[in-house]
Amino acid sequence: MRVLYFDAFSGVSGDMTVGALLALGVDFERLRTDLRTLPVRGYELRMSSRDVNGIHACKFDVEVEAHEEGRGDKHQHRTFRDLRAMLEASPLRPGVKQRALAIFTRLAEAEGRVHGVASDDVTFHEVGAIDSIVDIVGASIGLEELGVERAYVSALPLGSGIHDTQHGPLPAPGPATVELLRGFPVRIGDGTGELVTPTGAAIVSTLASPGEPLPVMRVERVGYGAGTRTVPDRPNVLRLLLGTAGAAVASDEMVVLETNIDDSTPEIYEYVMEELFAAGARDVWLTPAQMKKNRPGVVLHALAEPTQRDAVASVILRETTAIGVRCLPVQRLTLPRQQMTVDTEFGTAVVKIARAPDGTVNVAPEYESCKRLARERGVALKTVYQAAVAAARRRM
Repeated sequence: MRVLYFDAFSGVSGDMTVGALLALGVDFERLRTDLRTLPVRGYELRMSSRDVNGIHACKFDVEVEAHEEGRGDKHQHRTFRDLRAMLEASPLRPGVKQRALAIFTRLAEAEGRVHGVASDDVTFHEVGAIDSIVDIVGASIGLEELGVERAYVSALPLGSGIHDTQHGPLPAPGPATVELLRGFPVRIGDGTGELVTPTGAAIVSTLASPGEPLPVMRVERVGYGAGTRTVPDRPNVLRLLLGTAGAAVASDEMVVLETNIDDSTPEIYEYVMEELFAAGARDVWLTPAQMKKNRPGVVLHALAEPTQRDAVASVILRETTAIGVRCLPVQRLTLPRQQMTVDTEFGTAVVKIARAPDGTVNVAPEYESCKRLARERGVALKTVYQAAVAAARRRM
């Protein structure tokens, strides 16, 4: 399992996160190209190297054009509703879009609780909105590029004092930051000034789970992202550790519904399968069987969660000639899996990746995306499959 550890001994912000991801190997030009697909203008990106207390770190800056602040009222702010619509309509890869939307949703909900407004109506003033969009979407792009499946975070130093915001002077940590970090281990009063920003808190609290211990991991890469200001008692950097951890096998209770059928036309089975999946079945399959009086038939099987048993059974009894259904409780073991997009010489393909506890990695190209590329490029489907597997293994 590909894991990322936020070692946030000096706090975390959006720009520090993107800087550390770039230090881990995320391609800056690819990041810039993906961000330019969004209808957001009036900024430039900068990446530079910094020496912070003897630590080589990557500094990521979003330079917003000064005249952006002076535009007419209609350009002075964006609501979360606006940002969500923009992201949903964007051409970003599905994994990037999903992460970015999750982070922005969490941030808007926290801001809404603080200010007493609905999350859809939370306002991001123009300069802050540009910073937030670039940092949150940029972090999501980096996580997708690195194939991160799970994230963990250290105890967070929240800083202290009063700092200026668009709402006026506020305590450090800010109210939205405290809302976002409910349930997470923190150190109140550790450090001076704002060490954890709302954007940084939104990123780590969306990616990681409160109090979840870091598993034993094999560290493969270390990246440092530099902060903007100088902190007197520590290097102002975010350290990210990227590596692999043994995949845990998940276990859950399921039910298998099955029935023998020997008096039905096989033409109905495609429709029956579609209806079973729509009713909540997790898998459906047919097994050839020799029935009584030597009739050829099939055993129809459907795997479902116990709560969906009756709905799935109802489809079987309604859509087939069966007059009874067997319900068998089973235990299912599953490996953690992820879906990622990879770039091949034929175009972008989707692959599914599962990791066994012993470290074995299974890579399975997604059929529909490979079929589309094979037809568009006029090549064999197996050739696209091979290219997708090779691209996925290079990224891992």
